[in-house]
Amino acid sequence: MTPFRRIAVIGNSLPRRCGIATFTTDLERAISYSRSDLEVSIVTMNDHGQAYDYPASVVLQIKDDAIEDYVRAAAFLNAGRFDVVCLQHEFGIFGGEAGAHILELLSALSMPVVTTLHTVLAKPTAAQRAVMERLVEASSKIIVMANKGREMLRSVYRVPDDKIEVIPHGIPDFPFVEPDAAKAKLGFSGRSVILTFGLLSPSKGIEVMIDAMPLILERRADAVYVVLGATHPNLVRDQGEAYRESLMKRVRELGVDDHVVFLDQFVDQATLLEFISMSDVYVTPYLNEAQMTSGTLAYSFGLGKPVVSTPYWHALELLGDGRGVIVPFGNAVAVGKEIAQLLTDGPRRQAMRERAYAISRSMTWERTAEHYMVAFENARHGDWLKVVARTGPVAVAHSPAASDMQLDHFLSMCDDTGLFQHAVRSVPNRDHGYCVDDNARALLLACALNNPGETRLSEVLTARFAAFVQHAWNPDTGRFRNFMGFNRSWLEDRGSEDSHGRTLWALGECARRDASPSRRRWAAGLFAEALPVVETFGSPRALAFTLLGLDGYCAAVRDDARAREIRHALADRLMAALASVETPDWIWFEEGLAYDNARLSQALILTGMATEAPDYLAAGLRSLRWLMTQQTASTGHFRPIGTAGFGELRQAPRLFDQQPVEAAATIAACLTAWRAEGQAEWKAIATNVFAWFLGRNDLSIALVDPETGSCRDGLHPDRANENRGGESVVSYLLGLADIRQLARVNVSVTPSAALRVVGV
Repeated sequence: MTPFRRIAVIGNSLPRRCGIATFTTDLERAISYSRSDLEVSIVTMNDHGQAYDYPASVVLQIKDDAIEDYVRAAAFLNAGRFDVVCLQHEFGIFGGEAGAHILELLSALSMPVVTTLHTVLAKPTAAQRAVMERLVEASSKIIVMANKGREMLRSVYRVPDDKIEVIPHGIPDFPFVEPDAAKAKLGFSGRSVILTFGLLSPSKGIEVMIDAMPLILERRADAVYVVLGATHPNLVRDQGEAYRESLMKRVRELGVDDHVVFLDQFVDQATLLEFISMSDVYVTPYLNEAQMTSGTLAYSFGLGKPVVSTPYWHALELLGDGRGVIVPFGNAVAVGKEIAQLLTDGPRRQAMRERAYAISRSMTWERTAEHYMVAFENARHGDWLKVVARTGPVAVAHSPAASDMQLDHFLSMCDDTGLFQHAVRSVPNRDHGYCVDDNARALLLACALNNPGETRLSEVLTARFAAFVQHAWNPDTGRFRNFMGFNRSWLEDRGSEDSHGRTLWALGECARRDASPSRRRWAAGLFAEALPVVETFGSPRALAFTLLGLDGYCAAVRDDARAREIRHALADRLMAALASVETPDWIWFEEGLAYDNARLSQALILTGMATEAPDYLAAGLRSLRWLMTQQTASTGHFRPIGTAGFGELRQAPRLFDQQPVEAAATIAACLTAWRAEGQAEWKAIATNVFAWFLGRNDLSIALVDPETGSCRDGLHPDRANENRGGESVVSYLLGLADIRQLARVNVSVTPSAALRVVGV
């Protein structure tokens, strides 16, 4: 599928003064900066007949109470062929009962909608619930900024978990600085600065903080509380500045005039960051628990500020485990005590600053934009799966996986010897040299790129992988060596059974599919020489890899009776392994799960098709279906077997670490099952598995960089492994090659009567 070119964001926009406008504008800028060829536009809401001097990024305005404007906006977005619409939802910014007018726009759109909920109501009115249910139905993905939002969407509104994404509020990527320079610039040198910023309204709890000032001043006489922000426009419209004046009166009555400063300003981001920089403590004394998102909190935390806050939902989540200080609602004594303690304890304050800054690096707008782009891709993917479910076997030309094949990183991982094993981030790591495992995989990739529609690897590079395999062959032992140092010295005289089997697999495919007739003959000859020893192997994966190789070899060398005998013998051994272990709830070949699991099932399915053996086929399909129950999260996304659980006896798979090799194996096995049975569900599963690479996974983190074709080495419990080694990049590219071929198939496949398996 082609990359996104046009994205529309619906919401408020600066210079309108509100938090949604700030968020929408920041999000539009962050997504625009993420790719130079991406066009991001804002469709903005205008309130109560107001008009604003909008920037060029705003391409259309909607009057909140004019239903015809919503209809006109939908027509504009459809005619403009936008790829996705991202709606910023807050009940108060749309017209109609409970903001129902926005549904007229959404219902007419022809592209996926991704909706960010800035508020999730725990106790909605009947009208609010009705609007929310229709909003969820119209959206391919729902984004909330805290896990509490996910919980409430599931429990209150029954939203499926796989429709929800949690993406924290973005923050500027600002350096970690001491407050002194900003204090001097803004006129607060020598003061201990407490800051609150944002639009003033009674829900912000400013009066509680004012009441706490006398207690703070007892311990820090230099303290000053800066309240930065204009009064909320709606409040000004209805009451004028009565609320601000009441706060100032309260200050005078407490005698803290010299220690509370009101700055009636709506500042730009650069000025705002200077004010946050000068603060020693940031405080959010909000009075309402049901505050799902606070941009002011996110920004201050992201600049490494110690935060004292009441326990509204966003603060509880962000500041838990000592990342900030939580105080009870409306308790001026508690607020004063905690702020005074922070202002008089420099080491504690500094430690809290450093921790907040370090933790918040994952929240920068750059990272937020990455997460949104993944959500957009998943939304497109989800729409495609709906088509599959509705229409049965269909072409997958619109699958998100059918993207361009970028080989830059793969090529950077190769030298004149072969493919390096490992990398330090994206830089090849020569310390670990090479292995035949990865160079065999690279030879498999070279064969896959001989398919129609792909750009072949250069003859020189393909020959290099073949030469590595040839050099790995040790005729004295009848085995392939595996590990080679960077100095081209072999580190062993024979490799593992699995590496031998994988090398045979590459040779079998090379014998069938290589572009060079001479190299096909070479591969067939070396395969035949290295095959017999496999009969002595005990590893089920070595048997499976060899069977995959035999599928290619036997198609290329049809008169090798001995190879056909070994093929049946190896398949029978896998069948025996399955029979000895299988129970109704454990349909597998071993007592535990390990790596490359789906290759065992794939080997039997392929062998069953090639030899017209229904028993092999049925066993392969049965075991693969069971394996998918173990590798599918309750939310529907792919969850590959984690390395932490390798070898555990009959235990549910561990969640981490998750590795690309498992995804590639599962994609190939599912597409093999589809070719065997012709059932569209296997195509849908394969595409869902590929989405794991793109970010539809437990951490919602994309593992691949589509611009370079690099792939991270896996998912840890809290992050992606930033190293991008040989196995990972080849696994991704093999999976991509499989999906790209699938995308070119425009008819469903019906299995022959001889291979139809009833009841599997």
